[in-house]
Amino acid sequence: MAMDPWNSAQDLVLCTLCQTSVAPMYCEFCHIHLCKDCVEKHFSDSSKVHKVVPLKQYWTTLNYPQCRQHPIKQCELHCEQCNISICVQCISSGKHLGHKQIDISKTFENKTEYLQRELQELVKSIYPKYQEIASHIPVQKADLSENSKKIKTAINKQGKVWHKEIDTIITHLISYVDEMESKHLVVLNEQESEITRTIFKIKQNIAELKKLMNSKDVCLISEYKSRNAEFRRLPPKLNVSLPNFRPQKIQTDKLIKQFGSLSALSFTTEEQDYSMPTQGGAKFFPQDRSLMDKPQGITVIDTGYKILYGVTCLNDTAIWAHGDQNEMKLFNLRGELIKSIQTKSGNKPQDITVTRSGDLVYTDYNDRTVNIVKNKYIQVVIRLQRWRPFHVCCTSSDDLLVFMDSDDKQTKVVRYSGSTEKQSIQFNDKGKPLYSTGGTNYISENRNLDICVSDSDAGAVVVVNQFGKLRFTFTGPLSTTKGSFNPRCIITDSQGWILTADYNNCCIHILDQDGQFLRYIDNNHVRYPWGLCVDTRDNLFVAEQFTGKVKEIQY
Repeated sequence: MAMDPWNSAQDLVLCTLCQTSVAPMYCEFCHIHLCKDCVEKHFSDSSKVHKVVPLKQYWTTLNYPQCRQHPIKQCELHCEQCNISICVQCISSGKHLGHKQIDISKTFENKTEYLQRELQELVKSIYPKYQEIASHIPVQKADLSENSKKIKTAINKQGKVWHKEIDTIITHLISYVDEMESKHLVVLNEQESEITRTIFKIKQNIAELKKLMNSKDVCLISEYKSRNAEFRRLPPKLNVSLPNFRPQKIQTDKLIKQFGSLSALSFTTEEQDYSMPTQGGAKFFPQDRSLMDKPQGITVIDTGYKILYGVTCLNDTAIWAHGDQNEMKLFNLRGELIKSIQTKSGNKPQDITVTRSGDLVYTDYNDRTVNIVKNKYIQVVIRLQRWRPFHVCCTSSDDLLVFMDSDDKQTKVVRYSGSTEKQSIQFNDKGKPLYSTGGTNYISENRNLDICVSDSDAGAVVVVNQFGKLRFTFTGPLSTTKGSFNPRCIITDSQGWILTADYNNCCIHILDQDGQFLRYIDNNHVRYPWGLCVDTRDNLFVAEQFTGKVKEIQY
């Protein structure tokens, strides 16, 4: 006899949208359960095609598999231990006695939801990530071409400089040779003229002597005066060391070094981080869960910082941390350092967060900038004047919420989309400042889009709605044996609970999204908690300021 999956399971299926009413309807395209009140709301989303049918009809039209052991029977149950579909006769055989058996329609529903999540992750996260990576390649090609053009231009320019310098050297040497030749020629010409004159005189003296030799005139011969003594003083011999050119052997290696060299081309691969997306952003609320009777410690990670300020989850397997140094460190949950990144200015970061695509963002208080790290390159996203960025968080819409203070001691929260300011929150309805000055103010967005700020100077948690209107202020439980409330970091989890680190009392406060105190986390030897974050499974990570350790806690 076939089982009726509707009668056996209808009391277990709740509406996916409101999470309170029984869901007799099912959207075959969106794969979600709907109560009657939420059907109209679901149809109002005109961006998708919907086909809503009674859940009983949806289940009864399933194509139930044929039993492998009893081919004439249809499988209506699934054995979790054996991980196979089974029929009623399989149960009667006793082979699955003591095993957990669930309705196959429930298995189909769970698998369908899993496939929907897989599809959503592929379409909304993985595929866009690959598209983004692919889009970088044409940019890299363009950069390569542009870089090659710049290098060739620089080489040609250097070549022209060298040619000009060599031409100048050649011109100078030739000019110098001409100058030396001219000077030498002047000297030779002067000597030649002098010798020519002396030769002329000698010829005259020879002619005169020959004339006297043929003469019988006693007076002329007796009056003769010799000039041979004058002519015996020969002109000095001019010894000239003629210049020569000694070309140097060309040393190519030295020429290359002096001319300029090209750095080697290198290829490196870098692992790219992938962050699991939260499903549907702020519109997706996981099923309610309760607080554990006693929170449990899971992992302790030693960051190596002498003073540790903050921690943020990259994904469910890695966390970023920052402290009293100018670098931010990424660790896996085994405490192994994956990589570290130094700030652009050399200042220590004031706060860190991670975007929905997994990029690290940090504030530089002294430099007045908010920066994002993309593939090891640091880009300034926001540069402020008169204001300094203090703490930052990333919202469900991938905006940045930045808490900042001014040179004249004002404070405010500003929402940015990229570098564009979209919203500023500073005063309440009476025109009074929402936040005090001089303290430590962390910020977080809740799943209902509330903006939560911890105000250590006021000893309070200040919560406004998405439009900046004050919802409530929490200053600590009404009845407590602990000291005054001294909040540091503030975060929210998938339940909409607000968690804030109480520094002086060495504990964590948990509030609901309306500001009602739920409990403390104070039994895990937490010492001076400062930074907090939660992963997608709501595991809590606590940064202890003076131990430099991060403690993972289930609560």
